[in-house]
Order: sequence, then C-alpha cells, then structure tokens
Amino acid sequence: MKRVLFVCIGNAIRSQMAEGFARTYGFDIVSPASCGLFPATRIDPKAVQAMDDIGIDISAGFPKHYAAMSRLPFEWLINISGEPIPEPAPARVIEWEVADPVGRAEGDYRIARDLIQKLTLGLVHQIRAAPASQNEVKVTSELKLDRRRRLRKS
Repeated sequence: MKRVLFVCIGNAIRSQMAEGFARTYGFDIVSPASCGLFPATRIDPKAVQAMDDIGIDISAGFPKHYAAMSRLPFEWLINISGEPIPEPAPARVIEWEVADPVGRAEGDYRIARDLIQKLTLGLVHQIRAAPASQNEVKVTSELKLDRRRRLRKS
C-alpha cells in the first residue's frame, strides 16, 4: 500500500474529496489521508453533497491539522492548497492546482470535484502501472488549461 496525504487549506472540501476518490478507486493499493494547513471545524456540506451525487460518501470524515498528520510516514504528499507546504515536508510533494470553491455556488463544487476525480484517477492509475520498486509517481495534467477554461466561463 502506498501512503498518500492530501493537503488543502481547511481540509473541508478539496482534500476530503481527493481522499474519498483515492479510498474508492485505489482501495487495494492506496492508503489515503487528508489534512489542512488551517483546518475548518467540519467538512463543508456542499462538498459532502457533491460527492454523494456520484455515490461517494465522505460525511464521516473530519478536518485534521497538517502539523499532526505530517508526523506520519507517507510516500507522497499531494498539495491542493495553493500554498507552500511547511518544511520539512514528510514526503515527496506533488502540486495540484484546483480552485477552492469555498463560499461559492454548488456548480463550483462540482467543477472542483470533477477535476480532483480526474487527477486522483490519474494518480491511482500511475501507482498501479508503476513497478513495485518504483519510488516516484509523476503526475501530469492539463491543470493550467482546465483552469483557464474555468476562468473564461466565470
């Protein structure tokens, strides 16, 4: 099992979604966890609803602080926060650019969810395809193109 830590600002939306996708799609090869640099008090209900709409239940999750989670061993840290990860990072850092939908319309939550789903599926696919001895996963995406498309629609 590869241990992956998903990090965002509040651990209330994006990182919870990523953890839910990783738990669902990579259940046999990924041990996911999530946390926030400045954790919220609860998971955003719009995030729970957006995930429930596609059959993934994240309602039992709760926000956790990066300081506590970063003490645990991980192979990769997926940074969705848009902020620098405090040094030293507990694992190899991979950056994902996903706009934070907090306080926005439900459609923005679905846009974030769909992008996170695509990125997480790519991560799980690359972990499955990598030889067991390989220690690196290179995650590539068209994030900037996707982001430009979303900004044009706004």
